[in-house]
Amino acid sequence: MSQTNGTIPLIRVDISLNDTERSVEIEPRELLIDVLRERFRMTGTKRSCDVQVCGACTVLVDGMPTSSCTTLCADVHNRHVTTIEGLAYEGRLDPVQRAFIAHGALQCGFCTPGMILAVKSMLSLYNNPSEETIRHFLRGNICRCTGYVKILEAIKDLVQNPLSFEPEKK
Repeated sequence: MSQTNGTIPLIRVDISLNDTERSVEIEPRELLIDVLRERFRMTGTKRSCDVQVCGACTVLVDGMPTSSCTTLCADVHNRHVTTIEGLAYEGRLDPVQRAFIAHGALQCGFCTPGMILAVKSMLSLYNNPSEETIRHFLRGNICRCTGYVKILEAIKDLVQNPLSFEPEKK
């Protein structure tokens, strides 16, 4: 433990955030979403339901989809956290992001970061996921705009034609 904010002792949390080592002093009760958005300015992580239902706050913790609205920041000490901001590499969008754009698999975009991160995690586990597996990985993500048709089309196309979504070499 280290300093205090007047009443609650602060603790230090070390994380690998989007492949960059970061440290932050927090109150033990602080949620991961608040630290990401307010301290690290990772505003692609969205707050919506606050009860682990909608998926808008999804980030990857050690590669697995995690609801940041119900996860204490202290619980990610010494772990790898990836937000939507961490997917683009050297200014080039990730293939999942490119597939969503190519298929118009977004409308308002509020749920899109969580959807994309859930798909990214799924693809790290399954090379050729069935539609049932895709639906399973998306079940924790609610989209109020699209009806999911274009989202499923984008993912299926990405799985069937992965090279068509690879970023061009600079």
